[in-house]
Amino acid sequence: MKFFNPFEDIRVTRNNLPHWQQPGAAYFITFRLADSLPTDMLHDLEQARDRWLHLHPLPWSPVVETEYHRLFSARIDQWLDDGHGSCVLRQPDLREAVVESLTYFDQQRYELLSYVIMPNHVHALMMLHPDWLLEKVLFTWKRRTAGVIHEKLGLQGQFWQHDYFDRLIRDGDHLRNVVRYIRRNPAKAHLTPDEFALWESELAKSVQ
Repeated sequence: MKFFNPFEDIRVTRNNLPHWQQPGAAYFITFRLADSLPTDMLHDLEQARDRWLHLHPLPWSPVVETEYHRLFSARIDQWLDDGHGSCVLRQPDLREAVVESLTYFDQQRYELLSYVIMPNHVHALMMLHPDWLLEKVLFTWKRRTAGVIHEKLGLQGQFWQHDYFDRLIRDGDHLRNVVRYIRRNPAKAHLTPDEFALWESELAKSVQ
């Protein structure tokens, strides 16, 4: 298990959101459906985030990164759990398409530790293979699932939100907190067992 090392090189990329990468590190990933958050809510949050990012240029210290996630990531997580949008991943066959995509390159491009597929978003905890970039893995997940689900639903257009949230796992305590967060997310969102898919590796199952 490789955790984030502030003394090693960090690859920082930026789309709408900042992304930090280190080869072979562990990541907590969140990606969501394109219609999962109301436009007006996102507009206000993005304006506040842009102002904050202007005052806090990359790279961040651990304290500043924690503040960013407290102010913005946690708020979006709550909105996602409120169940906005079509929430088509409530349908078992559509969730299965996401499961197949997540697991297709497991143990090759990455090692999955835990994931939960919610009605309008996905959380995944994984260790990335040193030869693969995070954005390439996310692109493959989204492309495969969007194609299959669009065919099943007879739809066209954008299925997933273009960007995604990611966070490098800093240490064992952070890892355990993320495992517990993923495990508890369905109960936090008041879902019934037929509305989500949760999977944990043996390592994640050992976390209490």
